[in-house]
Parts: sequence; structure tokens; C-alpha cells
Amino acid sequence: MRPSRRAPDELRPVSLERGVVKYAEGSCLVKFGDTHVLVTATLEERLPPWLKGQGRGWVTAEYGMLPRATLERTRREASAGKQNGRTVEIQRLIGRSLRATLDLEALGERQITVDCDVLQADGGTRTASITGAWVALADCIGWMKTRNMFKNGGGNVLRDNVAAISCGIYNGTPVLDLDYAEDSEAETDANFVMTGDGRIIEVQGTAEKTPFSQDEFLALMALARKGVARLVDLQKMAVA
Repeated sequence: MRPSRRAPDELRPVSLERGVVKYAEGSCLVKFGDTHVLVTATLEERLPPWLKGQGRGWVTAEYGMLPRATLERTRREASAGKQNGRTVEIQRLIGRSLRATLDLEALGERQITVDCDVLQADGGTRTASITGAWVALADCIGWMKTRNMFKNGGGNVLRDNVAAISCGIYNGTPVLDLDYAEDSEAETDANFVMTGDGRIIEVQGTAEKTPFSQDEFLALMALARKGVARLVDLQKMAVA
């Protein structure tokens, strides 16, 4: 039995609320159970110096956790003077995931910066951030379309959805969408980033206690495909 009493293939209650920040070109408040992340997408008419003159744009991401997103207060990284390795890894993952299905040439010489701020953490903050980030990015692209900022109308700037989910082996059973209670005790923990049509963007898998077999990995993959399909349906509803 899972601590949350969910079925092995059951997601936590998920909500994706678009357009929640007044000033941002795109935004989304994403909730996976008790994990809540506020995502904004900011359009900037500038590029990193190494991209200038190439006729294409860029999407980058930043990730952070509020001090009381966790059970005990975590010191702000800004006050520490640097980001830790986990933060850097996660924000690079978010950026890579979003760029995988975005037509950067159609975007033009512009940059979209996606900020993911964890309000409350109960496991799966990176997967929630990616899933909500796609909605905020789509919101930003829609904002640009209404202002005729694309030469061809921007019909295919976003080529597909991107969503992410965690899976793991808990008490010998493959399960979908780990919360903190499961994540901290799981024998295996994996994160899957996929497109709307089920293609893989990135897989991160670790044997926390016991090495896992190919069959167990394929079981986690099957759960992830099922979970991502549900998340993509929710994304489509959020941006409709």
C-alpha cells in the first residue's frame, strides 16, 4: 500500500492554472498534490551574445525554492552567493526539455526566460516544473501571436507538448508520481520527460537501494507513458 493510498498507476491530483501572473507574458500555477510551483515565461528582445546573428531564438530556465517550501527553512541561494549543483542541474533540464519541441528559428532572435519557483515541495518538483513550464511557454507564445509577432502567424512554433513525471519502485512495486514519503524510501527513482506523442526527451534513473532490472525499467517506462498522456490532456485543457 502506498502512503497516499493511491493505486500504483494513479497520479496525485493535478491542476494547471494558466494566466495567473498579471505582468508576465505567460504563466502557470501547477499543482501535483502538495507540490506547488509558480511558473512565469518572460519574452526578451535580446539573445545571449553567442547566438546573435544566427536567425534563431532561445529558451532558458531558472529554478528555485522558497525558504519554507520545505519542512524546515532552507536558506535562499541568493544570500549564499551561489546556486547549488541540484538547482543548476534542474534548470538546465527544464531548458533542454522546452527547447526540444520549440521551433527556435520561427521564434526569431528573441529569448524566452522561464522562471520556476517552488512554493511548496512534496516530491517531484522538477517534473511539475517542466509540465507547468510548457503551459507558461504556450501562454507566452499565444501572447505573441495576438500581437502578430511571427512572420507566418506562429502556427508551428510549438511543435508538440512536453510533460514530465516521476516513477519509482516502492516496496517492490513500480509506482507512478512519487510524493516525498515514497521518494525518500524508494528502491528506484526515475524521472521521464516526454513529448505529447510519447517520444522521449530525457530519462533520469537511479537505483537508490537495489539495482533494477530491464523488466523493471520497462514497467516504469510504461507507467510514465500513461502518466504523461494524462498530463498532456490536462495541458491541452489549460491552454484551450
